[in-house]
Amino acid sequence: MKAVGLRELKNRLAEYVRQVRSGEEVLVTDRGAVVASLGPPRRAAESGTLPGGLVDLAARGELTIGAPNEAAAYPRLARALPPGRAGGLLQEERGPR
Repeated sequence: MKAVGLRELKNRLAEYVRQVRSGEEVLVTDRGAVVASLGPPRRAAESGTLPGGLVDLAARGELTIGAPNEAAAYPRLARALPPGRAGGLLQEERGPR
């Protein structure tokens, strides 16, 4: 990953755009502080399926994006108590108020 000052980027913009097009990422600095990054567009961000922040973290290697969930992987469980029973148990536990 390259870092380039704002003035140099302005003077040689076409060259840096070619580098980005080839897959490189370029950090833009202003007085030594990174203020922006130039990189190729990310496919997941274009599709709108993932928030941009997650895509950025994945691009930096700070997280791994998992596969989509499948409903069949999570079977529906039967109720542990009949409807209304939990409320009755709470009332018994709390006692009269």
